[in-house]
Amino acid sequence: MPEDNSTTLPRRQLGRYLREAREAVNMNLEDVAPILQVSVSTLSRAERGLTGIRVPDVEALCRIYGIDDPGVVAGLVGLAKQAAVKNWWHEFDDVVFRGFNMYVGLESSAKQLTIYRPDLVSGLFQAPDYARALERAHLPDETEEMRDRRIQFKKRRQALITRKTKPATVDLVVHESVLRTVIGGTKVMRAQLNHLANMPANVTVSVLPFTAGSPTGIANGPFTILEFGQDAKGREKSPTVVYIESFAGDIYLERTKDVARYRQGYDVIRQSSLDVAASKSLIRQIAAREYSA
Repeated sequence: MPEDNSTTLPRRQLGRYLREAREAVNMNLEDVAPILQVSVSTLSRAERGLTGIRVPDVEALCRIYGIDDPGVVAGLVGLAKQAAVKNWWHEFDDVVFRGFNMYVGLESSAKQLTIYRPDLVSGLFQAPDYARALERAHLPDETEEMRDRRIQFKKRRQALITRKTKPATVDLVVHESVLRTVIGGTKVMRAQLNHLANMPANVTVSVLPFTAGSPTGIANGPFTILEFGQDAKGREKSPTVVYIESFAGDIYLERTKDVARYRQGYDVIRQSSLDVAASKSLIRQIAAREYSA
């Protein structure tokens, strides 16, 4: 499968470039929005990459900001056109919760993911039967046809780490409790753990054992740090994002100090975890001993 050029990443790149251009001419959102005949909130959302920007508006903003280099204008227009293209996950709008679209767009563009899961195996690593058992628990009244669609959606997401061309690099830590929390029965768990122990070389899996206690001194919920690589000038293509999943709603953090705090927390958790070889050994041991037929 070819590398996915997500619409989310071009939106974020375009928004950042336009924000920097606005700030370079000492204009604020309240100055620009009336000229463009849009609301301040609309322009703000566009600069944050939450919505796309029409090509005529990009060209108008270039004139407002004094951007007259044809190459720069063409590059910004090109990003606007990329951002307008629908991507593969839009095929699953019938089964994907609206708020999750943003995360999938970020995930599909990521070059590096750093993931901590103290609760469940995350979607990128779920075997089909494990995923189905979770779906049945989460949405018990849903039809099997809809569940099949959700499983297909997860398989498409998993292409990020299984594709042959430039798969994303993933560093995953799971708590030992994830391995011992029975989802779907012993047969399902055995298959899931064996699947987790046989990830491709671009994915490292470590287990935080019960004996490690609480390395950070506080209860940590699941989180993912997403990085998007660098452009030709060595700048981040898009700011690093920390995604925090919760029952009440999802949170996205981009401020440098917030990202640094989660990196530091992850490093502490990672250092307290078993190494990769010992982790694989433990996963296979639990699969064989606790989930034998």
